[in-house]
Amino acid sequence: MGPEDPDNPQKWSRAYRWYITMLAAILLLNATFASSIPTGIITDLEQQFAFSAEVGTLTISIFVVGYCVGPLLWGPLSEYVGRKPVFLGTFVVYTGMQVGCALAPNTAALLVFRFLGGTFAAAPLANSGAVISDIWDADTRGKALAVFTLAPFAGPSLGPTVSGWMSVAGVSWRWVFWLLTCFAGFLSVLVLLTLPETFVPVLLIQRAKTLRKETGDDRYWAPLERNQMSLGHKVSHILNRPFLVLAYEPMLIAITIYMSFVYGCIYLLFEAFPIVFTEGHGFNAGFTGLTFLSVFIGGCIGVLIYLTIYNPRYERLMKEFAPYPVPPEYRLEICMVAAPVFAISFFWFGWTSFPSVSYWAPLAAGIPLGASIVFIFLGLFNYMIDAYLFVAASALSANTIVRSLFGAGFPLFAAQMYDRLNPQWASSLLGFIAILLGPIPFLLRAYGHHLRKRSRYAPTSHLPLTPPRKGEKGVVIEEP
Repeated sequence: MGPEDPDNPQKWSRAYRWYITMLAAILLLNATFASSIPTGIITDLEQQFAFSAEVGTLTISIFVVGYCVGPLLWGPLSEYVGRKPVFLGTFVVYTGMQVGCALAPNTAALLVFRFLGGTFAAAPLANSGAVISDIWDADTRGKALAVFTLAPFAGPSLGPTVSGWMSVAGVSWRWVFWLLTCFAGFLSVLVLLTLPETFVPVLLIQRAKTLRKETGDDRYWAPLERNQMSLGHKVSHILNRPFLVLAYEPMLIAITIYMSFVYGCIYLLFEAFPIVFTEGHGFNAGFTGLTFLSVFIGGCIGVLIYLTIYNPRYERLMKEFAPYPVPPEYRLEICMVAAPVFAISFFWFGWTSFPSVSYWAPLAAGIPLGASIVFIFLGLFNYMIDAYLFVAASALSANTIVRSLFGAGFPLFAAQMYDRLNPQWASSLLGFIAILLGPIPFLLRAYGHHLRKRSRYAPTSHLPLTPPRKGEKGVVIEEP
C-alpha cells in the first residue's frame, strides 16, 4: 500500500486519526485505571475475606503480573490477524473478568479473576502504541505519543481517587468492579463500532479478498497470505526475539533497569501515600485518593513542556540533520533534565512527610515527580524506537515485561519498608537508588553511538553525530 493510497491509514482525515489516537489512549487508561482501583477498597476487602494486608496489596500486584503475559500474546497475534480483532476479543473477555471480580465469593476467585483481567487488559499496552505508529507519520507521531503517554499515568492516579470516595460513601466494594465492567463494556462497544483496522498487511489481505471476489481472478493476493509459517511457529519465533535482543544489548539492559525502577516507584506510591497521608495526616480514603492527582498534574505539565519546548527543538534538529535521521542520543536530553528531578522529588516527599509539616509540602512533591516520570518515559521510549528501528517492537516488548515485574513487585514490600525505615528514610532510599541509576541517560548520551556501532540489532551505527554539510547524501538503513 503506497504512501499516497487513500486507503493508507496515514492518509485518513486528521480529525479521524486524532479520534483513533484518543480511543487508543482511553483503552490504555482503562487498563491502568483498573490496575490501581483496589487501593481505596483494600480495607473493605480485608474485612470481607479476612485476609492480610499483604494479600490486599496482591490484588493490585497480580493484575500487573498479567501485563507480563499479555504483551507476549497480543502483540504477535495482532501482527497475524490485525489490531481490531485483538482489541475487541480481549476487551470482551476483560469485561467478563470484571464481572467475575464483582461476584467473587472468596479470595482465590478474586485473585484469579484479577490476574486474568490484567492479562487481557494488557492488549492496549502491546498494541495501542502500534496503532499510533500505523496512522501517523514520523513528523506528527511525536506529538501523538506525547499525549498518548499521559494514559499510563492518568489511570493509576485516578483509580485510588474513584475507589476511595466510593468507599467513603459507603458503597459496596463490589460496585467498584461493576463500575469497571460498565467502563470496559462501553469501550468494547466503541471498539466494535468505531475502531477501524489500521495494520496495513491485514488491510492488503482485505483488499485482495475483495478483488478476488469481484473479478474471480485468484492472482490477487497479499504478502501476509503467502506466509506459510503456522501461527504457533510464528508466535514462538516472535516470543523469543524480545529476550534475545535484551540479552545481547547493553543499551537496552541499562534502559530497562532504569525504566523498571521508575515504573516500580509509580506502583510503590499506592502504599506510600496512604502511610503518609492517611496515617500521618488523618485523611480518609477519599482524600488520600485525591493526593494521587498531584502526580497526574505533574504528568500533564510534563507533556505541555515537551510539546512546547522539546518537540519543536527536535523538529529543528530534523531539518538540520536532513537527509539523515537525527541520532537517537538527542532524544536523551529530556531524560538528563528529568533524572536529577526524579531523585530530588523523593527526598522532597520523604523529608516533608512528618505529620507536623503541612500536607501541602509532600503533596507538592508529586508534581515534579510526575513531570520527571513523563520526561524519562518519553525520552527513553523514543530512544529505543530510534535506535532499534526494525526490532523496536521486540525491544519495547522486553522492556514492558521487565517493567511490569517491577510494577508488580514493588507494592509487595513497600508497606514493610515504610514501616521499618519510616517515610523519611524509605523515600530517601528510593532517592539514593535514583541517584545511582540517574547517570544512565548521561552515559548513553556520551557513549551510546559507540555501543550502537557494536550492536548486532541497532541498524543506526553509521548516523553522523553532527549535522551534515550541504549536499551530503544520506545513508540507507537496512533491516538487520
